[in-house]
Amino acid sequence: MELLYASCVGVLVSCGIFLLLRARTFPVVLGLTMISYAVNLFLFSSGRLTTNKAVVLGTSADYADPLPQALVLTAIVIGFAMTAFVVILAIRGRADLGNDHVDGHLVSSKYKVKK
Repeated sequence: MELLYASCVGVLVSCGIFLLLRARTFPVVLGLTMISYAVNLFLFSSGRLTTNKAVVLGTSADYADPLPQALVLTAIVIGFAMTAFVVILAIRGRADLGNDHVDGHLVSSKYKVKK
């Protein structure tokens, strides 16, 4: 189980970094989202992966740790807000520059500098 989680986190991080290094804004947003999913999996696995444990206190002697679940829920909310903010920045950059390149090169004929 731990090997599966570790490989999933590794694949998500590597794909996220690959997409972050792209020149367009949409792959960058997808890369940030994949990295946030990897962080969520990592936080969830930090509470020791166990099976057949009670979720509610008092129903069994052994119970699941609620702290990693709370951390993952908080990370999901923060990841959603971050994704929404980055999408708005990408839309604004596209509207202002006329293209969606991350480095901001002005390719549009409307913005070309006359020599």
